[in-house]
Amino acid sequence: MSIRPKILVTSAAGHTGAAAVSQLLSMGFPVRAFVRRRDARATALEQAGAEIFVGDLFDYRDLRDAMVGVQRAYHCPPFSPSVLHGTMLFAVAAEEAKLEVVALMSQWNPHATHPSIVTRGHWLSNQIYRWMPSVDVIHINPGLFAFIYLFGLPAMAHFGIFMAPFGEGLNAPPSNEDIARVATGVLSDPAPHIGKSYRPTGPHLISPQDIAGTLGKVLGRKVAYKDVPFKTFSKAAIAQGLPLSDLAHFRYYAEELRNGAFAIGGPTDHVLEVSGRAPEDFESIARRYTQDPSLIHPALKIGSKLEAIAFLFKMLATRPADLDAWERARGYPLLNDPALAQDSPEWRATAARKKLNLLPGTQPAMLDLETVA
Repeated sequence: MSIRPKILVTSAAGHTGAAAVSQLLSMGFPVRAFVRRRDARATALEQAGAEIFVGDLFDYRDLRDAMVGVQRAYHCPPFSPSVLHGTMLFAVAAEEAKLEVVALMSQWNPHATHPSIVTRGHWLSNQIYRWMPSVDVIHINPGLFAFIYLFGLPAMAHFGIFMAPFGEGLNAPPSNEDIARVATGVLSDPAPHIGKSYRPTGPHLISPQDIAGTLGKVLGRKVAYKDVPFKTFSKAAIAQGLPLSDLAHFRYYAEELRNGAFAIGGPTDHVLEVSGRAPEDFESIARRYTQDPSLIHPALKIGSKLEAIAFLFKMLATRPADLDAWERARGYPLLNDPALAQDSPEWRATAARKKLNLLPGTQPAMLDLETVA
């Protein structure tokens, strides 16, 4: 009887990490789940059969220890301005441990001159991971996840309002579980996928109006979409506890959604291609996530109408943040003339081919042949 390789999953209590752990365990793989703290989510993973490793993804000592006895890894970097620092630490540790393969979580929109330091960090990481001499890499680069549309669930449930700064932007939002299916699919049998990139999507391009209609059906009431300025959206997000570090970058993604960046190259058939299962539609995702809002955010609850009204007053009293000043104060390497994804000719060209934005010199020969063909 052959022994299956042990697989390390980072951010294992997160949106795609927890789903990946569950799926790998169901396939019979031994899994080491890297978590920040031993909480209820970590306990649930342990009870499911995972080996729990508590550590800091920015501490090389923890990364080195976490990889002892591991052959493959799904690395899902935390959403952080230090993403490049963290992914490089992981790459060095993976080389030292001589892992067979790493499935690296990235984004759909990285390119060299993006205004978000997080997204530029992903772009740099994607290039440098190709240089690892002995570890193979497979890229997972989804766009905006389905759960992003559900942060305002209490207002939808109690007031029938879906407020977001998305215009009429089209997207094919994937579920956490479908993204994980692509990651676990390539790790369970890496050979056909080495050097490739996959963009998991839902089955259809849908608009915020479509989202509102679907949520009305799921919640059993009329839900209307209201396009709002990002400043208004940010007040609600800050009142809800979303960190400024997330908002500072999400404002760019909202603008890209408004301007069609997430519609380019979508939808893909990558979920079906890798996992053998068709991707979930948004209604299926919304029904499951509204029944268990912790799948959207661990602290999110629909709550009572009185609580929703109290939150509305809290939002109105919240001052919007000056996100430009916030970024400058942290000494980020900000560009004088950045370009959002849809404004980058290089990014648009690769996106139209459903490819990750990689420099030609970092593409393996097999991908070059694919492009020529």
